[in-house]
Amino acid sequence: MREGSEAIRQSDPREVPLSVQGTAAHRALADLPPLVRRALDAAEGAGFAYSCRPEQGRLLQVLAQGAVGLIGETGTGCGVGLAWLASGAGDGVRLVSVERDEARAAVAAEVFADRPNVTVVCGDWTELYRHGPFDLLVLDGGGQGKGDAPADPTRLLTPGGTVVVDDFTPSPGWPPLHEGRPDTARLHWLEHPALRATELQLAADLSSVVGRLR
Repeated sequence: MREGSEAIRQSDPREVPLSVQGTAAHRALADLPPLVRRALDAAEGAGFAYSCRPEQGRLLQVLAQGAVGLIGETGTGCGVGLAWLASGAGDGVRLVSVERDEARAAVAAEVFADRPNVTVVCGDWTELYRHGPFDLLVLDGGGQGKGDAPADPTRLLTPGGTVVVDDFTPSPGWPPLHEGRPDTARLHWLEHPALRATELQLAADLSSVVGRLR
């Protein structure tokens, strides 16, 4: 999802993310973690369609299992991606997610009201610089370099920490393309000198870049 899009109103069609039907896509699944289902109910109640896709959620759940201290996220939305992360995180792991929209941040905070290890911050994604560094950082609503300044992994990650950037469309050749031109945002992460990064295809129309701080 794109940070700053309104919960109920459609974004500019040129900016529509791949997760436009992410909330609804979860409903076909019967084996969702209880916390994810709670967040989905909240997202549907708020009319928010832009939750992460289930394929991305399961990736986040697996990656969260490797965190030992702190997980960060931009673009909380109503908390579906954060719920996947929290469902995978082990005991003692804390999670901080930033959402710039006040209404969505309030909805997400209510979802995690009984989870003292989860903090939802209302503000610009750069608020994460005050809370890191992170073992795992998920850039889903600011900091991806898609029309904004990309986050600095050397400041936001612990040594060996992992960053995840989602909502890319798989590209069969090199360089990866977006709308017929080199995808500068994706190339930024894949070629970042501080990272060892790769692209993971999660569905026919969805991929994520995962990088580890050298």
